[in-house]
Amino acid sequence: MISNRFAMPTFLLLALCSLPIAANAQGAAAAFALHDGDRVTFYGDSITNQREYTEDVEEYVLTRFPSWKVSFHNAGVGGDRVTGGGAGPIDLRLDRDVFAWHPNVISIMLGMNDFFYRPDEPGIYSTYTGGYRHLVDSLKKNDPGVRITLIEPSPYDDVTRKSSGNNDVLLKYSAFVAQLAKEQGAQVADFNTPVTDVLKTVYAASPALASQIIPDRVHPQEGGHWIMTESLLKSWQAPSLVTSVTIDAGGVKPTVEAANTTVTDLTRAKGKISGKISWTQADKALPLPFPPSEIDPVLALVLKYSDVIAALDQETLKVSSLAAGSYDLLIDGRKIGSFTAAQLAGGINLSAMDTPMLEQALLVAFDTEKVNFLELQRFEIIRSSATPEQLATAQALADAYPIAVYRQHADAQPLTHSYDLVMVSAPTGK
Repeated sequence: MISNRFAMPTFLLLALCSLPIAANAQGAAAAFALHDGDRVTFYGDSITNQREYTEDVEEYVLTRFPSWKVSFHNAGVGGDRVTGGGAGPIDLRLDRDVFAWHPNVISIMLGMNDFFYRPDEPGIYSTYTGGYRHLVDSLKKNDPGVRITLIEPSPYDDVTRKSSGNNDVLLKYSAFVAQLAKEQGAQVADFNTPVTDVLKTVYAASPALASQIIPDRVHPQEGGHWIMTESLLKSWQAPSLVTSVTIDAGGVKPTVEAANTTVTDLTRAKGKISGKISWTQADKALPLPFPPSEIDPVLALVLKYSDVIAALDQETLKVSSLAAGSYDLLIDGRKIGSFTAAQLAGGINLSAMDTPMLEQALLVAFDTEKVNFLELQRFEIIRSSATPEQLATAQALADAYPIAVYRQHADAQPLTHSYDLVMVSAPTGK
């Protein structure tokens, strides 16, 4: 459900620019591992099949690079191991669920089911390492140019409950994955360490909520998935910049510097107290679609005690040389918040505020869920012994899919917005 009005917590509302902003947005985009036209497959077990971190990545690409056409395919299956599982042995899985989609980018996360929730056993470990090598070799044999990212498996939660020792086994598996990536010239992302670190930090602040980051100790919920998303996107050198606008209100006329947006019609006019500054902004990206904190307090804590926003979601506004006082920021005539001249000079992060841009991003997230639902339903049919009626349903889903993708991309195109910064109170004299 899309919320028109909601309050974000103070730590998000006034988040300052904590990372340096790239002066050249195109340069930052060029360093990103994904490119326009890529076909991405996420391969894994039930944690991938949750379609959380995978949708997060998709939403990042849609909102950050709205002109790109990147396709995403989720090939996660519950219970899967490097040797395969209930959906078939590994070679069948690869032929049917990966190669048939012709991806040129593939990420792999496997390991949670491979140790059978037992203490480290050499025979089980060798099956994992041998099976993983076969998997990567098969991918490269099918397409020598494929870009592969190996993911160190997400943790078993041994932080918020009594330790089982299971995550120690997964850390050994993670070390192997990192070494294999180095040997194969593949990229690597660590899902274990960052999530474990956040579990520890949040547990110190709120043990009850911390245990909900991974409720069953295996499958992360949204907060945990966003930490995993951040790790994957960082490994791909994803830019943090959404937009950046810096206005100097001093001098004869206000001046502006902007990145990943175009600012026009910048004017300063007299107001009832001291005046106002107005401008029009045509952005080239949208912020990430984080939901209201009251809807997901666990995610809110994760965002508070992590650097997800700093690393991925910087939509900054700085206004210097303002007279001391309090200012209302309006976008499209709607009040977004009140800020002091000092706060505006230091910089505010619009990405977490209730703006028209965030509402649009939430619509994109809604579209993305629909697209993934269609893909999931079709995927579950084609990997089973389908009846003729089920195959007809699969074809109907296939026909609906491009329409849903079109809507998803159409809704991701940024709109032009009008901004007003109005002084509403001046400091009183002593």
